[in-house]
Amino acid sequence: MTRVLGSLLLVAAAGAFTVAATPAKGGPPAATPLSQVIPAPASVHAGGAAYRITSATRIRVDGGAEARRVGTYLADVLRPSTGYRLPLTTHGPAGIRLRLAGGAFGAEGYRLDSGPKGVTITAREPAGLFHGVQTLRQLLPAAVEKKSAQPGPWLVAGGTVQDSPRYAYRGAMLDVSRHFFTVDQVKRYIDELALYKINKLHLHLSDDQGWRIAIDSWPRLATYGGSTQVGGGQGGYYTKADYKEIVRYAASRYLEVVPEIDMPGHTNAALASYADLNCDGVAPPLYTGTKVGFSSLCVPKEATYDFVDDVIRELAAITPGRYLHIGGDEAHSTSHEDYVKFMDRVQPIVAKYGKTVVGWHQLTGATPAKGALAQYWGLDSTSAAEKAQVAQAAQNGTGLILSPADRVYLDMKYTKDTPLGLAWAGYVEVQRSYDWDPGSYLPGAPASAVKGVEAPLWSETLSTSPQIEYMAFPRLPGAAELGWSPAATHDWDTYKVRLAAQAPRWDALGIGYYRSPQVPWPAE
Repeated sequence: MTRVLGSLLLVAAAGAFTVAATPAKGGPPAATPLSQVIPAPASVHAGGAAYRITSATRIRVDGGAEARRVGTYLADVLRPSTGYRLPLTTHGPAGIRLRLAGGAFGAEGYRLDSGPKGVTITAREPAGLFHGVQTLRQLLPAAVEKKSAQPGPWLVAGGTVQDSPRYAYRGAMLDVSRHFFTVDQVKRYIDELALYKINKLHLHLSDDQGWRIAIDSWPRLATYGGSTQVGGGQGGYYTKADYKEIVRYAASRYLEVVPEIDMPGHTNAALASYADLNCDGVAPPLYTGTKVGFSSLCVPKEATYDFVDDVIRELAAITPGRYLHIGGDEAHSTSHEDYVKFMDRVQPIVAKYGKTVVGWHQLTGATPAKGALAQYWGLDSTSAAEKAQVAQAAQNGTGLILSPADRVYLDMKYTKDTPLGLAWAGYVEVQRSYDWDPGSYLPGAPASAVKGVEAPLWSETLSTSPQIEYMAFPRLPGAAELGWSPAATHDWDTYKVRLAAQAPRWDALGIGYYRSPQVPWPAE
């Protein structure tokens, strides 16, 4: 009851708190209200004096090496902008305390208590501690994100935030196949995802235009299949060491990497690399266009399953996370009978190497493996029959990740004038992207089948980090909120005010974004 009440109070009070954040003319700066965070916390109880970070502040970590790692991360964020030493300690008084302890916080939940003597973040698990740190970041002035000393003051509003996620799966997908993105570019995106408590990075590693992961037993996949990209550019691929570094960095931000090898369609890069994967034994040329649905692995050939086994075995060995995505969408060149046969052969291979299958929702047209997740990317206008097929699978135990293309595909144009992106799913402005409920979105699907939300970003038209950011922001935080926050907090009118308040933070971080006219942005 307390949680729900707190959530309702948050919705009711968000506008008032935002007004209170602006000091009277000539008055002292006011602390950012606890309610202004994205994603909206489960409950907020504001009150009491603020805490001020000063040169005397220390960061105390209770909970061993993992807590210390989170403390080091926080110090690395705060030191450049505050100019303070902020030493880490394991005992004695401290202005900021990070504490691992028992309690009903769940795997990712936390409590943040703030008052004039300090801020304490308590969690059961390190991931919860890290998410609490993201809340603390947003409660500090946006200038805290800058890499040079700023004047402050560094105030944290008084009160308590008690928080845990609605869904355990909160993802974002980056398509590195249509255009290749370097390890450093992926790391930058990981940092941006972490700020909004996203915990899954889905990497689309193979498609018609490029194969992006080294496979030792099939080396031409990367060296030849990865040699180009949309438009005929140079392309590229990740060595296993590169991929492990992405996985390590994501884990340091409490994100799990979900690798995808799309099949049996979207496979021209593989077919071009190895003739034997083609039914006629003839390798097609490399492809640099943007059409879909024309390629297919040869389902009757045993060589196909040797290939799949090798790829999954090598990829699973360097992927510590639970999931492995096998694609399965837009296999228009594969007959339905062959598609079903292929999925019946491939899903057990994923299980053999200790991973759980994720597939695009077309997987429900076959027989999803026990425990598999189906990622729904249909539209509001998708046929009732296709929706019913997915809903039936959900009723039979298949979990769902919701990624409706006309809601959370971040590569969709905002309006007809958007210079980047595509529009096959329609124009997706910020309100449309935010204003839907995952729990009731798919007719006939039990709410309990919904395991989370993911915001995919396809890269047919994107080739740089600024382009990624322009399409992701400001829609990405909304997708993150849909995955994290209780349904009771969902309200566009209060959300758009909180979203507008993020703009100075993005400016400080160097994130370029689309200034939607639907959002009351601060004056430039």
